[in-house]
Amino acid sequence: MNYIGKLLPIDGYSIDLQGNLPVDYSKSLTHLYQPLLGMKAVMLYQTLLNEIDLQGTSVQTHHTLMNYLNISLVEIYEARLKLEGIGLLKTFEERNNDQTVYRYLLQCPFAPSDFFKDAMLSQLLFHHIGNEKFTLLKNHYYGLVKHPSGQNITASFGDVFDTIHPDFGTMQNINRIPENGGPQLESVDFSWVEQMLKSRMIPYKRVLTTDNKRIINQMMQLYGLAEYEIEKCILWALTDENKLDIEEFKEACHDLFKTSRSDSTVQLVPKVERLAERETVQNELETQQPLSKEEMLIHELETISPKQLLEDLSSGNHASEQDLKVIREIMTTQGLPSPVMNVLIHYVLLQTNMKLSKAYLEKIASHWSRANLKTAREAMMFAKREKEQYQLATAKKQQQQQNYRPYKKQGTSTEVVPEWFKERKLKSKETNRENTKDLEHEKEEIAAILSKYSSKK
Repeated sequence: MNYIGKLLPIDGYSIDLQGNLPVDYSKSLTHLYQPLLGMKAVMLYQTLLNEIDLQGTSVQTHHTLMNYLNISLVEIYEARLKLEGIGLLKTFEERNNDQTVYRYLLQCPFAPSDFFKDAMLSQLLFHHIGNEKFTLLKNHYYGLVKHPSGQNITASFGDVFDTIHPDFGTMQNINRIPENGGPQLESVDFSWVEQMLKSRMIPYKRVLTTDNKRIINQMMQLYGLAEYEIEKCILWALTDENKLDIEEFKEACHDLFKTSRSDSTVQLVPKVERLAERETVQNELETQQPLSKEEMLIHELETISPKQLLEDLSSGNHASEQDLKVIREIMTTQGLPSPVMNVLIHYVLLQTNMKLSKAYLEKIASHWSRANLKTAREAMMFAKREKEQYQLATAKKQQQQQNYRPYKKQGTSTEVVPEWFKERKLKSKETNRENTKDLEHEKEEIAAILSKYSSKK
């Protein structure tokens, strides 16, 4: 990826720290974050952290960082992106006439024990360093707290103290990981999972807790799983009390990833294609060349959920549970990704006068599943080709029907006459001929008698 020109040596920067650093944050950076980000990103984080106390009133330039780190500006930019993606840095840009200034807001890394509570980061570390080293680090950092034996008789706050306003609300769980910690992920629409759990008479509020939603979102984006695959993992990990077993859920996601994507590995790599696509879109906007309607539609179908698509096509009304159930069953049985399912819904509604026919959906979905379509663009191009081939075949058939004329000789009849009718007609002719002969003979006899009678007289 070409990052030349993203940063300039004369661009300024200022640094702030959000929150308080854990006591053993350096251990987290060295043993837990560094295998994921690499040496340069961790080095940049520590340099910015130590620069907070040294920065004065004047704005420093990135040329200073180049001298400190002894690396190029492109490498600094790449390291900055990694810190932003993993959740250790937020960047704010301010442009004026003289200079561009970046404000770097450092985020506190997890303490070693809290790092292993984050499902996504711990799974990433497992894939990067292997099971043996991962188990060693986890036992060392996460298993440091030893629970004493015996019965816990510690007095609670309410047993010892009283206040003027005793009803002060629910106490917060101090062991809960902050919501803004860890990698910054895109939000997920969980209404799809709610509908699935409701249809199976499972109390969805017990399953979709705040922490469970965060872990489901992390596993979904870590392994690149579709919604129907996440549904399988959730159902697999449910206990008899309809609670989500987190370890079982993570194992199910990992197993599903291995079976469906055997040629892939989980590693933190730069998302070159996504960045390139984003730059292409940005360049088109800057050159005032807007995307075509088809490109805009493809982008929309790639990003929204099937439920949201149905609601958009129905002018914002809620999608019916019956339609959602039909779509969920088709996605589950045929294994269609959400973007491909969106194109299928759009195509069927256009072909059937905005009626969502289950039989029609299943027929096309099975065909598209065999075609192994993965993106909205592939599905749309495939649907166009199929429709064009169908129209050509229909036109050819109609032309053949118009050109077909049965061959007929002049003066001949194409009627099929039964043999008995021919024999009957032949006999009728012979009878008439005999009758005619008899009648002529009688006429001759009568004429002869009249002739004799007239001569005698």
